[in-house]
Order: sequence, then structure tokens, then C-alpha cells
Amino acid sequence: MTLVAQLAPDFSTSAVLKNEKIIDNFNFKKYIFKKKAILFFWPMDFTFVCPSEIIAFNKCYEELKKRKVKLVGVSCDSVFVHLAWQKTKYKNGGIGPIKYVMASDIKRKIQKSYNIEHPNLGVALRASFLIDENGFIKHEVINDLPYGRNIQEMIRMIDALDLYKKTGKVCPANWTIKKNSITPNHKGISKYLSKNIKKI
Repeated sequence: MTLVAQLAPDFSTSAVLKNEKIIDNFNFKKYIFKKKAILFFWPMDFTFVCPSEIIAFNKCYEELKKRKVKLVGVSCDSVFVHLAWQKTKYKNGGIGPIKYVMASDIKRKIQKSYNIEHPNLGVALRASFLIDENGFIKHEVINDLPYGRNIQEMIRMIDALDLYKKTGKVCPANWTIKKNSITPNHKGISKYLSKNIKKI
């Protein structure tokens, strides 16, 4: 069942912060209070697709910060495994220093609360949630284990969220920040289609 348009479930857990500090009382809602956020899950540390996603999110950290977006990642590994993964070299399957929060879900309560647990393996699916300043989930994407995410698509959705909040305009198929948007009425869609039908 999708969580889009619902309040994001809160959680408290242990986590590794961007300075490699481990804390036992990380609270998600307190951390993202009145900010946009991306919450994403990966199945397990020291695996195969996962490091590419962790690193891709890390490379986009400044773009997210510029958009005033908090970033939190979660898996069922302990904070000590998270930290060991950060200290492992790339050539050995490590992820290097990470700028965002890596939270631990050892008891797998968080992945259950977001309805993204693999039905057979018990690990999290590759799920990402975009959450607005009021704590509501506006976008989610969930991939099965073999398929890595497109991080740029999440940034595109952040831009769409910001556009709608600032202007009230909505975003058509394949929209990006430099393309035309739609005034959400009959005149607006008619105008958009008449000018952009060949670009859709």
C-alpha cells in the first residue's frame, strides 16, 4: 500500500552522522523538522548494487543541500557495520566517507512501517521517499533488489515539488526545471498541449 499523501512514519534509532559520530537517539522527525527530506532504504551493507547507490546519493549531497533537503539512508545493518563500510576502500567494495545520516534498522521495524520489506528475504527493497516540509510523503519509488535507482529522478521530483509550492503550476510528463509547466485548468492544459505536443 502506497504511503504517498500520508504523513511519513516517525522513528528513533541509532545512526552514523556525517562526521562518523555514532548516536543512539537519532529521531527522524526532529531531524527533518520543517525541511524537505529524502528517506531511502537499501537492502544490506557490503553488497553489490548498494554501494553504487550510496555513493551516488553522496555525490548529489551538495545539490540536495542547495535545495534545502535533508538526506537519511536506512538499512538493517548496525551502525558499526555502516561505519566499517565507510572505512573500507572503494577497490574493496567500500563507500568512503558519507556526508549524510546512515541509520540502523536492526529490528526491521522502520522498513515494516514504510511497507517496503522484501516478502521472502526480510531485507528492505530499494525504496526512496520524498517528504515535504510538513512531513507528508509526496513521491515514492520502490525497486526490486537487482535494480539501482536513478538519483537524478529524485532531484527532478524535488524541483517539481518546489515549483508547485511556489507557483501552483503542475509538471507534465518528462518535465525538467528548464521545461514548460502547466497551469492546472482547461485553458492551461490546452495552451501547453498546443505548444508542446511534439516534445512530449
